[in-house]
Amino acid sequence: MTILIGMFDSPFTRRVAISAALLGVDFEHRDWSVGRDFDRIREYSPLGRVPVLVLDDGRALCESALILDWLDQQAGPERALLPVQADARLDALQLIALATGAADKGIHVVIERVFRPEEKRHAPWTERCLVQVRGALAELDRACAARAGQWLVGDAMTQADITVACYTTYVSEAVPLSLDDTPALRAHVARCEALPVFQRFYAPFFTPVPAPATA
Repeated sequence: MTILIGMFDSPFTRRVAISAALLGVDFEHRDWSVGRDFDRIREYSPLGRVPVLVLDDGRALCESALILDWLDQQAGPERALLPVQADARLDALQLIALATGAADKGIHVVIERVFRPEEKRHAPWTERCLVQVRGALAELDRACAARAGQWLVGDAMTQADITVACYTTYVSEAVPLSLDDTPALRAHVARCEALPVFQRFYAPFFTPVPAPATA
């Protein structure tokens, strides 16, 4: 049985779980935290990061982009969640890149808040990250407004919709950051989050606890 390692409050793990379910790939879930279960995760991934997808033959795939590519390869071009046509693929990848940038910078803000004592937090760095997050969300809002009531690329849900929804939900809950200034994005994310597959693989943001230092 394929094993997926990582908690569903991780947007990276979550988009893998949703994609696997949509493509009919069954997996056993290991609800492991990068804080609490760091050493266990490192048994499969030297980085100690999630998600990790452990295949039936024992190979461990690390990083969500690699895992999603493997899932699409298993599904074939007709069912793949990332479009294969050149223009549609480029459009999807651009939206995924914006959402990924927003999530990455949001994580920096969370790390600053969670792992640094208040007196050591660097406000200019945090503000810079927030400017980048808001810029990415504003661009995603424009894309959602242009496709109001439709999927972001083409006539069916693609990886662009999955990633934008998972990453935006993470940013709004973990940073946290209001989506009031991006109403079209907020509406599109709400549409995705209402789907049973999104609700099935949802967990509220869990503040990570650093693993104790080892000698």
